[in-house]
Amino acid sequence: MIFDLIDLRSFSNLWYWIALGVIWSSASHWVLGVPYDMVMRARRQGGDAEQNLHDMVRINVARILYIEREAGIVLMALGTFALTSLALLGFIYRVEFCQAVFLIAAPLSLVGVLSVATARQIEAAADAGEALRRRLAVHRVGVQIIGMVSIFVTAFWGMFQNFNISILPPPG
Repeated sequence: MIFDLIDLRSFSNLWYWIALGVIWSSASHWVLGVPYDMVMRARRQGGDAEQNLHDMVRINVARILYIEREAGIVLMALGTFALTSLALLGFIYRVEFCQAVFLIAAPLSLVGVLSVATARQIEAAADAGEALRRRLAVHRVGVQIIGMVSIFVTAFWGMFQNFNISILPPPG
């Protein structure tokens, strides 16, 4: 009964594609938890806007690195388990909903790893001013590249699913 109300055929559902766009738009706008317009404002105005950016980045870098140091191994193990489960359910047992979630979650996990690496670099170099803005811009471009590749792969996989073209071996 519940499956009659919720369509689990994700790739033919308009809401899935809207959510995919919103997720990647948000991921590229929020760079290490800092809205990118704040980076642009600091570049244009300097002064208080620059100090606000520096403070916000310092707080978010400390938060990311604290989580990574305290629970990084546990989060990595749980994330790996979840992604492996989604991949098996989706691509071996052919659950389309799990395929759709995996095609969002796997690239976002790469963004998470990239965020931790960037936070480590900012902490190690004690970036400020132009160096900090440049590092955030490079991080944003990396997230956008991951997002573009993800959307491309998801679109092609969704097209294969909607045209009922199977490139996977038969189950069992």
